[in-house]
Amino acid sequence: MEEKKRKIGVYICHCGGNISDHVDVEEVRRRIEKEYGVTVAKTSMFTCSDASQNEMMKDIQEQGLDGMVVASCSPKLHLTTFRNLSTRAGLNPFQYVQVNIREQCSWAHSDDHQGATCKAANLVGAGIEKALRQEALQPIRVTSVKRVLVIGAGIAGLRAAIELADLGVEVFVVEREARTGGWVAELGEMFPAGKVGSELAASLLAEARKRPNVTLFLNAELAEKSGHIGEFELAIRVRPPGLAEETVRIQVGAMLVTTGFAEYEPKPGEYAFGQPGVVTLSQFEKLLQEGDGRLLHQGREVRTVAFIYCVGSRQCGEGEDLNRWCSRFCCSAACHQAVLAAKRFPGLRSYHFYRDMRTYGKFETIYEEAGKTGSVFLRFHEERPPRVERDGDSLRVVVQDLLTGGDEVALEADLVVLVTGMTARANDALTRVLKLPLGADRFYNEIHPKLRPVETVIDGVYIAGACQGPKNAGESVVSSLAAVAKAAALLIKGYVDLQPFVAYVRADVCTWCGKCQPACPYGAIEKVAYGDKEVARVIDVLCKGCGACLPPCPVDATQLKGYTDGQVEAMIDVLAREAEHER
Repeated sequence: MEEKKRKIGVYICHCGGNISDHVDVEEVRRRIEKEYGVTVAKTSMFTCSDASQNEMMKDIQEQGLDGMVVASCSPKLHLTTFRNLSTRAGLNPFQYVQVNIREQCSWAHSDDHQGATCKAANLVGAGIEKALRQEALQPIRVTSVKRVLVIGAGIAGLRAAIELADLGVEVFVVEREARTGGWVAELGEMFPAGKVGSELAASLLAEARKRPNVTLFLNAELAEKSGHIGEFELAIRVRPPGLAEETVRIQVGAMLVTTGFAEYEPKPGEYAFGQPGVVTLSQFEKLLQEGDGRLLHQGREVRTVAFIYCVGSRQCGEGEDLNRWCSRFCCSAACHQAVLAAKRFPGLRSYHFYRDMRTYGKFETIYEEAGKTGSVFLRFHEERPPRVERDGDSLRVVVQDLLTGGDEVALEADLVVLVTGMTARANDALTRVLKLPLGADRFYNEIHPKLRPVETVIDGVYIAGACQGPKNAGESVVSSLAAVAKAAALLIKGYVDLQPFVAYVRADVCTWCGKCQPACPYGAIEKVAYGDKEVARVIDVLCKGCGACLPPCPVDATQLKGYTDGQVEAMIDVLAREAEHER
């Protein structure tokens, strides 16, 4: 067949033993060379090394390769590496195929050397069949405007706006509330820098207002979105107090979502919440700010405080609405409040009932300082949390303390502080408009927590701060700066290159039954005229290549570039042949 005339180079990696300890890579190379007669078939200790890359580039140029297969680790690690190599050598980068024989073969079958070798050969064979049928594709290039919308004017959003403005990008900031600063604007002294939260938020707002290319909308929300990365068409609904609602239409190249979090609201009766003398951590923080000489709550002086940790976090049991995550900031915040209380109100006694103390990193010092200022720590088992009981006008906290061998301890307290964690903020309307994916924890989902930590599956839409999961203030700002770097890198050069692996419609086959349109989650399919009939057309800049539009088509008119029916069937045939042989 015609595809067999192509010149394919195959490179199989030892991965320093990660693959070759469980797969006979030389045997894989011999099988591939014998069965497929590829132009080049080599093994390498590390295909990603500079020496191996230089050898591969030499082969491409001297042998005239028009396709390349690398059998190594996950494409999440080195897909870009080898595409860049292909480009430098003059090979179309999308005619390169990476086969994962480490995670999907050697590591998965470390107890079966022969079976792992056979599977690796089949996986490489399937990759060759795909490469033989791979067309030379070109990235989809779209122009971009140097404007960004930042949704949420907390410290993460304001800091992002300032940095973007300093990079020469025009910024629009939309805040749903009547003020900026988010939760930080309500805080007093913060750890470790000792800055006052309200002053920090005010200084960021002042810096943003100094920049003429920053426009702030308060009492506003994103109402509509159309277009694509580089050229989003947006409608912002603004509700000025005492004035008529108005709609502002803007065009931006990218969006940053920094909508923050919501504080967990204890259920009535949870640790006696709702009774006099039981408050949340944020309420206690306000008491400290208001206290002058004496710490008062509802007119009574507070001399003993009991902090109960992990309220609304790390919940156990059955149910989809449980908050199973650690909220990260709570331990440090509670210790910090105890230290501040001890300094401002000498003689105040603090007791901390905790499951695990997670004052990680530099916050370990505030835990030590809390102990030095008189705080007493009692550890409880997750299945035996403290009980809060009322005895007349006072409160009693009863717990089995693991630090004293499980002895039951009863403590009289003037005030019980529930150390409440973070939950996802309710942003249903925004989620629908942007089509942002939510995780099981109901926070916004990034593509990959380590490799692509601020990117979403919607090109040009980035998330940062506590809207994607519990973070402290410093971590929120750091993630917002990462989002700034990603957005600015795309917009400043004036264009964006998108992956070409998108769906397309064979117009001569399509009869427009309409089934593909509702199947597309990104609104990337439209109906157009084609001669004397109507057919489907894929808007390639909106398509994510998910393939959801393919199964509903009754005549197989829709295909996916890079994963056509012919490619996928040829790959399946290789694997099915071996499965039939083993049977």
